[in-house]
Amino acid sequence: MPDVLEERAGVPVLVCDPAGPPVATTEAALDLIGAAFGGAEVVAVPAGRLDPSFFSLGTRLAGDVMQKFVNYRMRLVVVGDISAHLAASGALRALVAESNRHDHIWFVPDLAALDARLGAAG
Repeated sequence: MPDVLEERAGVPVLVCDPAGPPVATTEAALDLIGAAFGGAEVVAVPAGRLDPSFFSLGTRLAGDVMQKFVNYRMRLVVVGDISAHLAASGALRALVAESNRHDHIWFVPDLAALDARLGAAG
């Protein structure tokens, strides 16, 4: 499935293909932001598309990618099971918890959870 623009809970969301190119650089994140400028407010990226270094906060990839989305006023949602990464890093657990308290970056287990958050936020 290619990346598709879908309306979810009344919000235009670019739902990214799990088999798409990995997000391993800020340039790859900018490519997603550019694709979303066609009408999306949210980019839903499967956790499996994120390079493993994204979840290792010392690499700064997560912070750099998240900052790009904030700068372009585009919401980023990481969709999928990241429990193994969370178990390995207290700092990542704190980042995810803090991100989920706000509106710019969310980490959700599946698209149904994204729909519920979007519906609650609307």
